[in-house]
Amino acid sequence: MLKTPLGRFRAIALAEGLSVIALFFIAMPLKYALGMPQAVKFTGWVHGLLFVLYLFALMEAAITCRWSFVRVVGGVFASLLPFGTFVFEARLRREAAEPAVEPAR
Repeated sequence: MLKTPLGRFRAIALAEGLSVIALFFIAMPLKYALGMPQAVKFTGWVHGLLFVLYLFALMEAAITCRWSFVRVVGGVFASLLPFGTFVFEARLRREAAEPAVEPAR
């Protein structure tokens, strides 16, 4: 999975999505409910790193796979929404699984 630009992007997209979930649903409640700001500090740092890696991997995959501008904007927009990277990655996986359609003769 990590040998191709698309595979690296998909792996980083999943990791970035998991970091958002960890930040919103674990670290932030720990900070505000239990007074543990260290959870947000660490998780936020990891999420920030994964977000930057996501953008770099998106650009690499977009150039290699010759994605349209609209698809690239969709990938950036997906990174800004909780669960967006999961939806975007699932769409890529579904498209990769579809058989190529031959034009009718």
